[in-house]
Amino acid sequence: MKYDDNNIFARILRGDLPCQKISENEYYLAFHDLYPRAPVHVLIIPKGPYGDAFDFHNQATPDEIVGLYKGVNSVIENLETSEGYRLISNTGHHGGQEVPHYHIHLLAGQKLNKHSIA
Repeated sequence: MKYDDNNIFARILRGDLPCQKISENEYYLAFHDLYPRAPVHVLIIPKGPYGDAFDFHNQATPDEIVGLYKGVNSVIENLETSEGYRLISNTGHHGGQEVPHYHIHLLAGQKLNKHSIA
């Protein structure tokens, strides 16, 4: 997947669009999804220009990979996820990816069934 510098997440990272930020470090940004599928629906994105999971895991530096997943862990620790949560990353058209920037959905705050997907 070719990276599109004008995708919505790239525009949020540049500050062109606002978001309801939860946390960030030099490697990731976490914010509330505008169209939540659960009471807690957070998007966690790397700050680098990675189109999907395959791209990120093959091209990101070890520091970027660790930084992103420490961000995921930080969000889990700081939100209402004590009853459980789901992490989802859609990749490609057939996988349901809508924004061509690698991102992880964190869903929580209710009992999730097999149809509770992002």
